[in-house]
Amino acid sequence: MKLNIHTRPDNFDIQKHIIASIKDLINLKNLEPGDKLPAERVLSEKFKVSRSNVREAIQKLELYGLLKSIPQSGTFVANIGVIAMNGMIDDILGLGDPSFKSLVETRILLELKTVRLAAIRRTEEDLEKMKATLDAYSKKVLNKEDAVQEDLLFHLAIAKASGNSTMNTFMLIITPEIITNFKKYHFCDTYEGKQTIQEHEDIYNAIKDQNPQLAKQKMKEHFSELYQYCYNVKTNKKPTITDEN
Repeated sequence: MKLNIHTRPDNFDIQKHIIASIKDLINLKNLEPGDKLPAERVLSEKFKVSRSNVREAIQKLELYGLLKSIPQSGTFVANIGVIAMNGMIDDILGLGDPSFKSLVETRILLELKTVRLAAIRRTEEDLEKMKATLDAYSKKVLNKEDAVQEDLLFHLAIAKASGNSTMNTFMLIITPEIITNFKKYHFCDTYEGKQTIQEHEDIYNAIKDQNPQLAKQKMKEHFSELYQYCYNVKTNKKPTITDEN
């Protein structure tokens, strides 16, 4: 299994273009809450972008509660006034391209939550998927191959096991950008391969044993080096991961 990696900032600009175009479409056609948007295929042809780009933009607007997709029915305008919707879309368009630091902060906060929930809610099927990604990661590391994607697939399996679809969606959205930045900043070169295999196994075993406190602690330990690397502090004081929740 491979993760699709989109080139930035091109994809970021395309998303902004699509979101702005959807806003214009809603205003032009005077669409109201509950009204249906044209199909992804129609929008991709109209905006001259790929269907996957349209889908990503719609998913982003869904996360903000502005659109609602119903399987086999389509995408609909959410129950929000036009003025409020236009204002929120303008705010979304004003957001900058997320930095590596902000992505890492978001990932750490999400995963400290998802790993705890995964330890409580995981199923045998979830464990099988986690083990498969863990084995794939270990095999590549031991063969001295690039294992960044396998690493993140393991973490995505944890997010899915959390049973929280919103957190899982956020992870799916930020993961491709994290992969791109890992390669850009050569962070994977700083990882001690066998050490991270053990860290992954510790996290997996805590989830398997349904021990949420231990799972969260092992995830913190796993992220300590990434957190420090991300901040690249110039003082002798090392940053630490804190989570009050």
